[in-house]
Amino acid sequence: MAKTDWIRCPKCGSKTRTMIREHTVLEDFPLFCPKCKYTCVIRFKDGKMEETVPEKA
Repeated sequence: MAKTDWIRCPKCGSKTRTMIREHTVLEDFPLFCPKCKYTCVIRFKDGKMEETVPEKA
């Protein structure tokens, strides 16, 4: 079974509501943090997350 983990908010570091597996690939994925209400667009590949464009509220 593949290992799963929560994506963490790039701003506050808390868990978001999105869960990923080891080999997940995301491109231009809108990520929302329910704790700090931060929204951004991310890329996730090879276990590394990169914030591409912060969205304006």
